[in-house]
Amino acid sequence: MFSAADHEFMTRALRLAQRGLYTTTPNPRVGCVVVHQGVVVGEGFHERAGDAHAETRALAQAGSRAQGATVYVTLEPCAHHGRTPPCADALVSAGVARVVVAMEDPNPLVAGRGLARLRAAGIQVDTGLLATEARELNIGFVARMSRGRPWVRVKSAASLDGRTALANGVSQWITGEAARRDVQHWRARACAILTGSGTVLADDPRLDVREIATPRQPRRIVVDSYLSIPVTARIFKQGETVVVTASDDTGALNALREAGVTVVEMGRPGGQVDLVRLMAWLAEQGVNELMVEAGATLNGALLEAGLIDELLLYLAPCLLGSTARGLFVLPEFTTMAQRITLDIRDVRAVGRDWRVLARVLPAKEA
Repeated sequence: MFSAADHEFMTRALRLAQRGLYTTTPNPRVGCVVVHQGVVVGEGFHERAGDAHAETRALAQAGSRAQGATVYVTLEPCAHHGRTPPCADALVSAGVARVVVAMEDPNPLVAGRGLARLRAAGIQVDTGLLATEARELNIGFVARMSRGRPWVRVKSAASLDGRTALANGVSQWITGEAARRDVQHWRARACAILTGSGTVLADDPRLDVREIATPRQPRRIVVDSYLSIPVTARIFKQGETVVVTASDDTGALNALREAGVTVVEMGRPGGQVDLVRLMAWLAEQGVNELMVEAGATLNGALLEAGLIDELLLYLAPCLLGSTARGLFVLPEFTTMAQRITLDIRDVRAVGRDWRVLARVLPAKEA
C-alpha cells in the first residue's frame, strides 16, 4: 500500500514533529511535508499552542505548488475551530490530491472527522503509515484523550541492587553527571513534574529544567497530604508550583496561598491525597506527560493504584546494601503471581550508568 517514497517522506514529517518535543504542550507534536512530483515543496511542524499548525505552515511554504500535491502528516488534520482554523479545510482549499496520515487523532473533537472531510472533498486519504512511531511521539496526548489521565513516567536513580538512598536518607549522588544531564531532556518534554513532600523536605529540589534550551518550564506538582512543606522551599522560588493536599489546616493553607502557591484540596478517607482524582484533574489541566520524581512511598502508592505507565531507571554500578532504601513501598507479596511485570523497551549506557526504560504491563498481559 505504501511505497518507499511514502516511508521516506513520513519519516521526514516525524523528524519535524520531534522539533516540538519540548514546546507543544498541551497540543500534540505534529509534522507535515508537502510533496509535488516527488519533490518537497513545503514542510512545517507545530511549535506551540496558539501558533500555526504543521499543515498550515507547510502549505504556506508550498504556495501554489500544493495544488495536486501529496501531503504527509503525522496526525489526522483537525476538523474543528480551536485556537486556529481547521487544517482539513486548509488542505481542501489548497487543492491537494492525496493526504497520507500516520494516525487518527484520539481527540473526540476530531476522531475521524478530519479524514471524512478530506474524503468528502474527493481527496485520496491513506492512513496508518508509521503509526506506531507517531503514537510514541504523542503517547501522553493519546493517553489524556483516550483514558482521561496523563502518561505517567516515574524516574528514579538506583544502585544495581535497587536502592535509591542510604538508610539515613543520603542519596546524592548515586548516578553520575551524564545521567543527571540526561534527566533534563525527560523533564523538558514533560508537561508537569510530580513529587512528594518527603522528597521536598529531604532534598529541597528545584525540579526545573537546566542545561537545555527550552522556552517553558514544566509545572511542579507536590503531593503534601499534611501541608508540611515550608513556604521557603526552593521548589516555590520560580515557575508554577501546585500543592495538592488532604489537609484543611487554614493557617498552612493561607501561608502558602499568600506566598503565591496554588493549593488544591483533594483528600480521600484516611487523610491521604486521592491519587486517582489527581490524575484526572491533571488531565483536565492539559497535562499529557507527567514525570514523577519522588520517593518510595509515593512511587509505591502510584504503582499500587495502577497509575504508573513507565519507569525511567538510572542504574549505577554500585551496591548500597539491604538496609538502604528501595524504589517502592509496597505491601508484601506472598505469591509470584502478585509480582509487577515490566516490558523492557530500551537499555543503554549513559556515562558509567545504565538507563532502563520499562513499561508496566497490565495484569492480563503479564
